[in-house]
Amino acid sequence: MLKRFYTALFCCGLIAPGWAQDVAIVIHGGAGTILKANMTPEREAAYVAALQEAVQTGYKLLKDGAKGEEAVVAAIQVMETSPLFNAGIGAVYTFEGQHELDASIMHGGTLNAGAVAGVKTIRSPIAAALAVMEQSPHVMLSGKGAEAFAESIGMKPVKNTLFNTERRYKALLKAKERILNANVPYGGQQGNERFGTVGAVVLDQYGNLVAGTSTGGMTAKRFGRIGDSPVIGAGTYADNESCAVSATGHGEYFIRFHVAADICSRMKYRNDTLADAANTVINDVLVKAEGDGGIIAVDAKGNIAAVFNTAGMYRAQIDTQGNLKVGIYQQWINE
Repeated sequence: MLKRFYTALFCCGLIAPGWAQDVAIVIHGGAGTILKANMTPEREAAYVAALQEAVQTGYKLLKDGAKGEEAVVAAIQVMETSPLFNAGIGAVYTFEGQHELDASIMHGGTLNAGAVAGVKTIRSPIAAALAVMEQSPHVMLSGKGAEAFAESIGMKPVKNTLFNTERRYKALLKAKERILNANVPYGGQQGNERFGTVGAVVLDQYGNLVAGTSTGGMTAKRFGRIGDSPVIGAGTYADNESCAVSATGHGEYFIRFHVAADICSRMKYRNDTLADAANTVINDVLVKAEGDGGIIAVDAKGNIAAVFNTAGMYRAQIDTQGNLKVGIYQQWINE
């Protein structure tokens, strides 16, 4: 109660900014079969640079006093505009050869949230998700309706081809050939075709936790398939009384086991630590269900978790002491 009182005073400018608490940020660029043996030095350096840019962009905003949602959106937009990640530019292709994008954001102080799903003409899905949260009475908008809403508030539509990349197109052709040869009506994705996501979670100066996630979904997905990324409680969740979580992985499992919310609930109702809650859900619950993926999370004290049960997860963090770490494989690169 006392913390909230002082936070309110700070937000109203009634106490000195120097009182503001420390900030923290963690980002991810997707989990999967990411092996050093398959990575050229040049490509690894490109990923490290992109991850550093994203996390430092969000961190600077936090240190300058920006709200958590602003930092989350800015960090994610760096990755949405990079062809390295499966979000925005660089998103995977659907079976029909287009891009259908999903994103969500949640504020741990208000428990308000916004999401868009299956959009094709929105340049920054995470920005659209924030607009749904802040400028509409809804939580999730989908498809053409979400696009119409975005245009109604001034977001200029873009051509779907903006998100094209040669690497993702080759991945589509490979997946389609296998799926068609197997004569399966749906599914059939393998390995990294099943997932790829970007996300950010933060603790801001006002004591608020915010989480956001954005994705192009699953390679060669059909029938308007939606994964966990825009589903509040599955791919994204934030609660100031526990933690903020952004997930990446095989979305069907993250939906079925409401992964992001489960981690927060274990902290809130069982008094688990962030590390214990995240490890239990990712390395026990999901592993038993044969679900692949990982999460990033931060709690109200600034503790950080980056847990995954795959070979690797693109990730970066800056803790409350200002220490920067970047990781791709099991070990952090600078440890």
